[in-house]
Amino acid sequence: MHIAFIGLGNMGAPMAHNLLRAGRTVSVFDLSASAMESLHSAGARAASSALAAVREADVVVTMLPADRHVRELYLGEQGILAHATGNALFIDCSTIAADAAREVAAAAAERGLAMIDAPVSGGTAGAAAGTLTFIVGGETAALERARPVLEQMGKNIFHAGGPGAGQVAKICNNMLLGILMAGTSEALNLGVAHGLDPKVLSEIMAKSSGRNWALELYNPWPGVMDNVPASRDYVGGFGSSLMLKDLGLAQQAAQSAQAATPLGSLARQLYQLHTQQGHGQQDFSSILRLFQQKS
Repeated sequence: MHIAFIGLGNMGAPMAHNLLRAGRTVSVFDLSASAMESLHSAGARAASSALAAVREADVVVTMLPADRHVRELYLGEQGILAHATGNALFIDCSTIAADAAREVAAAAAERGLAMIDAPVSGGTAGAAAGTLTFIVGGETAALERARPVLEQMGKNIFHAGGPGAGQVAKICNNMLLGILMAGTSEALNLGVAHGLDPKVLSEIMAKSSGRNWALELYNPWPGVMDNVPASRDYVGGFGSSLMLKDLGLAQQAAQSAQAATPLGSLARQLYQLHTQQGHGQQDFSSILRLFQQKS
């Protein structure tokens, strides 16, 4: 099986490395020459363009920043759908709007090509360790074709439904994550303002009804937990600007379905203010700093 991998950023590069470690033949393309060189040194074939990468590929995996990048790559006469082999399978792991995912999937179907949207959860650490969770939208037959490839990059695979369903499930999860992180930060800040030890308060809440993932596994208060971004000045992890992007996608989905998401809307406003204050590149748990500001 010949795999083309397009998009070698913080997530895509380690995912492609894992395919190489599994013994796959992988052609790669990215606009970054250094990213290309790193994969080429690991055994990948460096393609001269995205079109060159997909021409002989049996499976094409893409990991791109936003809707417009996915549309530009896939659609039109210069898009990769128009230049792929007739039996190619497309796996888009980007996190984008569900409507965009459905549009691209429909374009693939018109050409008789199979495609799934498969956004991921697990962050850069999960990408490097090969323990990502894939949240898939698309036809069951396409997922089963993709499964052997996904299993070499991740640990969990969920089939959320038809085209675009993977994106909807992903942004539901990340909207809740943003809400939980903001709420956890607010609660810890309130306790500390009244003289409580943040570690003791965290232990109390972790054994009480306020327990949640952010509190127990990704605590936002510096020094409470080792090996999390909060204890290294919020370096690394999942950037606040990326959380803002996902919260924006959630609001788009809410408007499309006329679904009420008042907490998601408020979380988006908080992260927007936080990034405007210059914290966009810091981990999303740095939202704590917004609550630490004195009025």
